[in-house]
Amino acid sequence: MTEQQLPAWADPSVPPAELDAQGVSRRGILRGAGLFGAAFAVGGAATAPAAATPAAASPGRALGGEDPRLAYLVGDHHVHSVYSHDAKYTFSQLAAAAARYGLDWMVFNEHSNFGHARYGAAMEHQEILKARAENPRQLIFQGLEWYIPAAEHCTVFAAPGPHEVDVLTQFELAYDGKLLKYTDGAPDNPNTARNEAHAVKGIKWLAEQRRTGYVDDILVLANHPMRLGIDSPHEMRNWRDAAPEVMIGMEGAPGAQGGGIPGWEGPGSQRGEYANKPSADSWAGYPQNAYVLYGGFDWMTATVGGMWDAMLAEGKLFTVTTNSDVHRVVFDTWKNGDWPPGTTFDDTGRLPDPVNTDSPQPGGDFWPGQFSRTHVGVTRYGYRSVMAGLRAGRVWLDHGHLLDGLEVRLTREGGRGRGVTLGGRLRVRRGEKLTLSVTVTTASRANPRGILPELAHVDVIRGAVRGPVSDRDAWRAPDTKVVRTKDVSGRTGTYSLRVPLTAGDESFYVRLRGSDGKRNGPGYLGASIDPHGPVPHEPGNGDPWADTWFYSNPVFVDVVG
Repeated sequence: MTEQQLPAWADPSVPPAELDAQGVSRRGILRGAGLFGAAFAVGGAATAPAAATPAAASPGRALGGEDPRLAYLVGDHHVHSVYSHDAKYTFSQLAAAAARYGLDWMVFNEHSNFGHARYGAAMEHQEILKARAENPRQLIFQGLEWYIPAAEHCTVFAAPGPHEVDVLTQFELAYDGKLLKYTDGAPDNPNTARNEAHAVKGIKWLAEQRRTGYVDDILVLANHPMRLGIDSPHEMRNWRDAAPEVMIGMEGAPGAQGGGIPGWEGPGSQRGEYANKPSADSWAGYPQNAYVLYGGFDWMTATVGGMWDAMLAEGKLFTVTTNSDVHRVVFDTWKNGDWPPGTTFDDTGRLPDPVNTDSPQPGGDFWPGQFSRTHVGVTRYGYRSVMAGLRAGRVWLDHGHLLDGLEVRLTREGGRGRGVTLGGRLRVRRGEKLTLSVTVTTASRANPRGILPELAHVDVIRGAVRGPVSDRDAWRAPDTKVVRTKDVSGRTGTYSLRVPLTAGDESFYVRLRGSDGKRNGPGYLGASIDPHGPVPHEPGNGDPWADTWFYSNPVFVDVVG
């Protein structure tokens, strides 16, 4: 694509619009509910206590359940700056972009590297402190992109406090697979068992730092889990079970969504840079067509009855998110600055500042909040509230600014109160009638592409909860399927859908999904399970703006006698 073909929506010479109106309205909701403080300390003083990981129902608990009122903050937990060896942008560029696209919170999770551990993390922290002071309406976390021993990457991030950079640096040096050369993961490799065990040990170490109060909070999320196919099912279960209050989930959809724009990166390009084949370190049980995205979402999440559902079917929450993974933005005209002679990243821990040019540079990413958004339900405004909302699974996600709002509540028929929401648990008796209430607020303005998104359908997905599996490499949930589809084409504004459900003999969960209806077909495991699910795009022809979806985290129903 030449400079003359640069689309207007991506032209960097076009001045930024005013702050996203949705972001302003979110803050208005928070203020009206008494949730948004006039100011907050760096440590997040105006926050709620961290929520505990939801536990299975106990016989002594009352039936039903009630979750608090929530406001949703929009964020991105996977952002790279000049402190990552393969990225490009300064903090000020990224903070300005996040403000332009309405983000409330973001995580700088720079790649592990000796230069980063020795120099970059401390310098980055000073810039983060400055950015927090200059952007008081943004919650800016410091994090790390961990190279998991024997596996892929994770976002690790801490609540602000006196030890946030220290705990990340200690962890990087002691547990990073790349720095330790603990990368082997093939089943027949003699180092694999040691490497997998070290990953579990690292997660437990993080949990101990939280338990002892060395840091107020810390979270881990697996990044792009099927990009290389080296995150096996048993590894993911082992990470989760090592410390479920810390290792809380995975990217349901990766960044780099601009990689599929027709004519931009080449005839074989894919959204998410998911253009790989199995390697010696890949888990052999994954099918080859699992290495591409389905409607922009990772195969683990997009497959109804697949890996994500197999984990949920154990009755354990595992949150999904989406993000930008921003390194190099599509159609951007900036390039990396030149190194001083004889200097490398390991010598400095920081890239030279970028330099603007007069032509588009290579890249497949979007700015934070430009395309991918993770919405987190909070009870107060602050760092620890965002982390508590993520841990509790009060999360839904969308692409292309498909929705302005989504509220989900599950109640017992005739019951009083608000019921439970995403990530929550409702305790009911066998045979009880339930109501799933879904309030949708459709997009009220054009997205950054200049399109007014329209939601075409909402799918209700239900799966049985059977408890822990005997085969920890199982990736199927055979009792999960789409049980109801609501055609909402043409509906605008705010409206509610009421879906009746009945509790059977066993516990279950429900989750939601929907799309613009422009690209779908029988789901990966067949039309009887998923009649109109997401499908892969043809290589080189995957315009992300023409195939947008939303997903919600589940609500669990614990059935008692």
